[in-house]
This record gives sequence, C-alpha cells and structure tokens, in this order.
Amino acid sequence: MSEQLITEQANPRTRDIDERSTLEILQLMNEEDRLVAEAVGRELERIAAAVEVIVESLRRGGRLFYVGTGTSGRLGVLDAVECPPTFGVPPEKVQAILAGGYDACYRAVEAAEDDPMAGATAIAERGVRAGDVVVGVTASGRTPFTLGALQAARSLGAITIAIACNPNPEVARVADLTIAPIVGPEVIAGSTRLKAGTAQKMVLNMLSTAAMIKLGYTYGNLMSNLHLTNEKLRRRAISILVQEFALSEEEARRRLEEMGWDVKTLIVMLKAGAGPEQARRALEEAEFSIKRAIRKLTSPA
Repeated sequence: MSEQLITEQANPRTRDIDERSTLEILQLMNEEDRLVAEAVGRELERIAAAVEVIVESLRRGGRLFYVGTGTSGRLGVLDAVECPPTFGVPPEKVQAILAGGYDACYRAVEAAEDDPMAGATAIAERGVRAGDVVVGVTASGRTPFTLGALQAARSLGAITIAIACNPNPEVARVADLTIAPIVGPEVIAGSTRLKAGTAQKMVLNMLSTAAMIKLGYTYGNLMSNLHLTNEKLRRRAISILVQEFALSEEEARRRLEEMGWDVKTLIVMLKAGAGPEQARRALEEAEFSIKRAIRKLTSPA
C-alpha cells in the first residue's frame, strides 16, 4: 500500500503549510531539506562501495547507465549529460534511460513507469552487456519500469545498483547493491521531486564525480580533462596554468594555442619536463590520468 511508503506519507510538521506566510513556508522547506544531507551521510559506505564498482567497470571498458522514471529518471539524464563537458568522457561512457524517452524530460509521461517490460526492452535496445553498471533510481523503490530494467540488466551480467528513499525497498531484490537515504515524508505528501529528489541528486553527484576523480579525470580539484570548445572553457584552462605554474595569462594562452588547446598534455609536459609526444604517450599508458602520467615520467626507472 502507498501509505506504508515513507515517501508517500503526510508530514505532520507541514500539515498547515497552506495557512503559513510565504517566509514560514520557505522556513519549513529549508528545515526539511536539512535532513537530506544527514540521510545521504548515513549511506556513505554503500555509496563508496558503488563508486568502487563503477570505477572498476569503467576502467575495464564498461559503461554506466542510469535508469528511472519521472523525476528520478530526469535526474539520471541530468547527471549523465554533465559528465562529458565536466570530465571529457565520451557520451556513451555514461548514459541515461528515461521511461517515455527524452521527451519525458520536459513533458510528463508518467504512465510509462508502469510497464516492467518497457524497462527490459530499453535495456536491450541500449545494448547493455556484462561488465556494465546499471543504476536504477526510484524514490519509492518499487517502480515497475525500473524493476524490469534492473532485472533485465542483471540477467545480461551487468552489475546493478539501486537508489531508493524507502527502507527495504522492493528494488533491492534485483540490485547487487542498494543505497537508501531515508529522508522522511515530503513537505507536500508524495511530491518526491523535493527531499527524495534532492537526495537522489546528491547520490548521483557522488557516484559520477568520485568515480571520475578515481579514474584520474581531474588534476587535484581542477577540471583538467576538458574539451575546450568555447571561450569559457578556454579561460578555465588558462586559469589552471596560471595557478599551477605561475604563468601569465598571455603565456598560458600562447602555450595552449601551440598545443592545440590540449591542456592535459601541456600539464604533463610542464610538470615532467617532457616533450609533446612523450607526454601524450605517457597519458595513453596512464589511461589519461595526469598524475599517473607525471609519476610515470618522473619516477626513477
């Protein structure tokens, strides 16, 4: 029954929210939102285990898929589409499967969530295979589309991870690992785009960001694996060189232009005192981790 799900229960703290002033409404929402980070914090060990699984998969040539419906699915789309511009990975490396297709990003197609076979079909159409990781995102923990997708992915040998916001969610039976931040009833009963959605977004941020850091797609806390396709990103690359190597902006721009705006190779060259081809070769051998490439070139033989 839906009333047994925490995410569907009425919140006693917001029972009279429609009689409150605007400021009081916002204060109530803010108070409830403070519970989200704590709930996610209680799941950090399971999130860390999921990150390690994702890193190992991606390192071996696997792919990361997010699958979901409604708000949960849209959050998966958001995280997936941000990975290429942030970390320079190809779009096929992190993908999202949304019930109802990408039209559902901006138009509600919520009935699509009721068909488990549609979830299984979507997994087959994307060519999910053994070695991939499929993360099912579902606030309730029992969405048929997501259950069907995870079950199909598991049968193909993919590793399955579930993110849900209810204890002992049904989705756990088809997941190898379950992350369940329990955020409690929503400010508006059942509106899981609120606290549950925020918790899911936080977990997705952690999964992709920590995995990309572990894979070497950052340099310290800097976005170093950028595809410098516009002036904003080029300025960001210039800023990295100014900070790290005390170059002037003019010198940094000149060096990047000479390298065809290949910031990764230039950082390795400057840190290791290497030539362009030596730096590129070291990056390839280090799976494009800048720090591993530098260590390879500077460590004694």
